[in-house]
Amino acid sequence: MTPDGYVLTNSHVVSGAKRIAAIFQDGTRLPAHVVGDDPPTDIALVRIDGGHLPALQFADSSRLRVGQLAVAVGNPYGFDCTVTAGVVSALGRSLRTKTGHLVDDVIQTDAALNPGNSGGPLVDTQGRVIGVNTAMIMPAQGICFAIAANTAAFVMTKLIHEGKVRRSYLGVAGQNVPLHRRVVRYHGLTNESGVFVVNVEPNSPAAQAGLHEGDLIVAFGEKPVAGIDDLHRLLTEEQAGLDVAMTIIRDLKVQTLRVAPTLRQ
Repeated sequence: MTPDGYVLTNSHVVSGAKRIAAIFQDGTRLPAHVVGDDPPTDIALVRIDGGHLPALQFADSSRLRVGQLAVAVGNPYGFDCTVTAGVVSALGRSLRTKTGHLVDDVIQTDAALNPGNSGGPLVDTQGRVIGVNTAMIMPAQGICFAIAANTAAFVMTKLIHEGKVRRSYLGVAGQNVPLHRRVVRYHGLTNESGVFVVNVEPNSPAAQAGLHEGDLIVAFGEKPVAGIDDLHRLLTEEQAGLDVAMTIIRDLKVQTLRVAPTLRQ
């Protein structure tokens, strides 16, 4: 992702590895080491010892639309530099990884992914990274997932500076949904989308606050929440233990809940 050797991949790709190497298309092999690892998003950052390397650019994944073209690059089953193409099938999905972590704001695509694609880029037609390929549903066909580029960029920045990501925790699984224009106008909301609560973990801060499945989160700490990415950015380490106002829509009525996020272990 940078000319000086920072490389994004999946956490499950490098977790527990004793030795890591990067092999380039011309056969060059360079040693690499893990800079930081974030299992909750299945993102890891490794560093190659080298400079002036070819690098990709991030796209703004919040501007993705269902139906736009997506191209996946990887090494499925050892077939180097394989390219597959498809479309963005859905946005704002939640996905439970092999380690048991629930990853939000996941891109669903029908660009074919197989074992060996993990950690590779999902790019748009301009070659910009829109996601980091992470999983497929077996034995289904055409149901594959990538971590959104905005999430990956946020995690990468944290890993570069701190080596890990500290965040507070609500215990909610959700997906991005548009809000009806009448609801937006009636309640005077500044955002036209929110987070639809798919699941609330028992005994979690969200459950203790009274959040229910089917609620729509539209603000957190008086700041608008247009999607899961916004909520992740607001759930910082500093929020842990604080009593925070969370605005939701339930049965078309706006309610305010008080929630105290905890520090994710």
